[in-house]
Amino acid sequence: MNTCFIKINEHFVVMSESCVLIGDDCLRALSYLQPASVHMIFADPPYFLSNGGISCKSGKIVRVDKGEWDKEQDREKIDEFNYRWIQACKRVLKEDGTIWITGTFHNIYSVGQALHQLGFKILNSIVWQKTDPPPNMSKRMFTHSHEYIIWAKKSPQSRHYFNYAAMVKENNGKQMTDVWTIPHVPSHEKTFGNHPTQKPLQLLNRIIIASTRQNDIILDPFCGSGTTGVSALCLNRRFIGIEQEPLFIQLTKRRIQSVYGTV
Repeated sequence: MNTCFIKINEHFVVMSESCVLIGDDCLRALSYLQPASVHMIFADPPYFLSNGGISCKSGKIVRVDKGEWDKEQDREKIDEFNYRWIQACKRVLKEDGTIWITGTFHNIYSVGQALHQLGFKILNSIVWQKTDPPPNMSKRMFTHSHEYIIWAKKSPQSRHYFNYAAMVKENNGKQMTDVWTIPHVPSHEKTFGNHPTQKPLQLLNRIIIASTRQNDIILDPFCGSGTTGVSALCLNRRFIGIEQEPLFIQLTKRRIQSVYGTV
């Protein structure tokens, strides 16, 4: 998989022939990759919802503060950030590749706008309905119980891959809709540490099976806790993860090593 990279330096952690982690800012790290070298991208970018609001965690009222990376409130800066990282992702995506991007109303409209501006073709807007959402502590609006996942191909002309048969089989012989009911992260997936925006393996398994083939290269530019990498490697795909926070790089390494082994 090293042929994907323009250079290897101190930012890279090569765990195996199938797994490379890059501890760096995503825009700079994406410049290390060769153009049109990645089959699929899954991105869980900042939602920018850490604005001093409140939520519920383990039955207690807590402030929504996920980290400095989640605190930007200037809408123009948010739009610019989304445009720049999606543009950088488009450069490394193969011509028939696809990208999946998660979000809530805080960021998903900005993401959708950037995708349109950059010439992507949106295939689906998935609604991920959570079975166990935290209650709305303000009691002044409905409880937030879902996230969006936009699935898009690189251009209207791209011949993207979709494993229709696998999705029908998973859905008991019926066509799968764009509303997915999947619980949030179970406790056993947090054994090696916690990340404030960790996604469940069940969600990533479905996405990867639906849109990639075995041995394809999957990129996650906001690697976080490494769920994408764990899923990709267990499903016999190759993985490139980018994460700027050293703490989360170490969390990803521990999770991957627990299921894939050490080098």
